Amino acid sequence: MSDWQKTNWRNKPRVQMPDYTDQDALQSVEAQLSKYPPLVFAGEARRLKAQLGAAGRGEAFLLQGGDCAESFEQFSADGIRDTFKVMLQMAMVLTYGAKVPVVKVGRMAGQFAKPRSAPTETVNGVELPSYRGDIINDLPFTAEARIPDPKKMLQAYTQAAATLNLLRAFSTGGYADVHQVHSWTLGFTESEKAEAYREMANRITDTLDFMKAAGVTTETAHTLQSVEFYTSHEGLLLEYEEALTRLDSTSGKWLAGSGHMIWIGDRTRQPDGAHVEFCSGVLNPIGLKCGPTTTAEDLKVLMKKLNPANEEGKLTLIARFGAGKAAEHLPRLVKAVKEEGAKVTWVCDPMHGNTIKSATGYKTRPFDSVLREVRDFFGVHQSEGTVPGGVHFEMTGQDVTECTGGVRDVTEEDLSDRYHTACDPRLNASQSLELAFLVAEELSQLRSPNEDRAAI
Repeated sequence: MSDWQKTNWRNKPRVQMPDYTDQDALQSVEAQLSKYPPLVFAGEARRLKAQLGAAGRGEAFLLQGGDCAESFEQFSADGIRDTFKVMLQMAMVLTYGAKVPVVKVGRMAGQFAKPRSAPTETVNGVELPSYRGDIINDLPFTAEARIPDPKKMLQAYTQAAATLNLLRAFSTGGYADVHQVHSWTLGFTESEKAEAYREMANRITDTLDFMKAAGVTTETAHTLQSVEFYTSHEGLLLEYEEALTRLDSTSGKWLAGSGHMIWIGDRTRQPDGAHVEFCSGVLNPIGLKCGPTTTAEDLKVLMKKLNPANEEGKLTLIARFGAGKAAEHLPRLVKAVKEEGAKVTWVCDPMHGNTIKSATGYKTRPFDSVLREVRDFFGVHQSEGTVPGGVHFEMTGQDVTECTGGVRDVTEEDLSDRYHTACDPRLNASQSLELAFLVAEELSQLRSPNEDRAAI
C-alpha cells in the first residue's frame, strides 16, 4: 500500500484552478462524484503504460490528438465519430511509415478544463474572470457566466461517460475495420493537391491486397477489425480528479479514474505544486509538457518526483517550443534525461508554441509552422541518438477553418467561415491527415536513412 493519499495536493500551492464561492455546493458535488463508478480501469491504464514504454524504445509510436477543450454545447455523437475516424486514418498512415504499432490516445472524455495566460480578460473596458473550460464556467462574456459552478463537474462526468461508451463501441464493433479506414484515406488522396500522398496510399493498398491474398482478412484476424483506443486530458481541476480517484485492489495503488492518461501543463509543473503532487501518486501514465522555460534542473527534479521507480511508459515528456525553437531548447532537456538515465517517452506537441493572432483578429496556427516543429523534433532526436516516440495534436474531425495552410490552403480571410473552437485553434480533418502523411515520411526516413525521401 502506498503512503500517498489522494488529498495530499490540498496542502500544496495551487495555480490555474478556480476559487469556488459556494463551498457547500462544492463539497456536495465532490461527495456525489466520489460515489460514481470510475470512467476507466486500472488494467487499461497499465496496458497503456506498457505500450507507451514500447514507444519510448522505438517499438511503437504514440498518436495523441483531439479537442483543445471539449464543449458541452457542441457535444454530439457525430462529433465523436468524426474525430475518432480521422485518428484512425492518421494511425493507418503512421503505422505504415513507422512499421510499428501506433498507440491511439484521444484528448477526449475529460478535456474540459483549460489553463489561461491571465486570470481575467477585458472587453470594451469591462474586466471579467477568464473562461476556464465548460467544467468550470461558461464562455459568454457576462459576470454570471464566468462564476465557477461546481455542478458543472457532474455534467462533465456524464458527457465523459457517454463519450467513452461510444468510443468503446466504435473500437470493437467493426467501425475500425482496417479496410474501411483505408477507403476513407483514399478519398483524401483523390484531391488534386493531395497527389503527393497518393503514392503512399497506393503502397498501403498493395500491402492490404497481399495480406488478403495470403489469407489474412478481417474474418481470420480479429485485430484487423478492432483497435485499442485510450483517453487523456490535462489533470487541471483537482477536485474532479480527486473525487474520481480509486484504490486499485490488485496493486494497492491509486488510479485516477477520470482517464487513462493525464498530463501536467507547462503552467502547472511546479515541482512543489498541487498538480505535480497529485500526479506523483497515481498509477496512470503521466504526461509532462516541456516548454522553453523548462530548465534541465527542473526536469531532473520532476522526473524523480513523477517516476521515482524509473518505470518505462510511466512518464511521457511532451515537447512544445514553437517552430525554430526545438533545436535550441530540446537538446539540453534530452541531455538531462541521459544524465539521469531516466526512462521517458519523447513526444512532440507542435501546436501550443505556434499560436499567433491573425490580421483578422483570430487566434490561429500556421500549418507550415506546425510541420516545421515536427521536423525539428525528429532532427534533434536523430542528432542525439534518441527515440522520437510520438506526436500530440489539437485537432478535430470537423471541417473547421481555424489553422491556416494545408492542401486546402485555408487563408486568414477564411478563418471566419467555420471558426468554432471554444479556446485554441485546431487542425481540421484534412490538415490532420496531411500531417500524418508528412510525419510518416519522417518515420520512414528514420528507419531507412540512406533511402531517398519521397517527393513531398
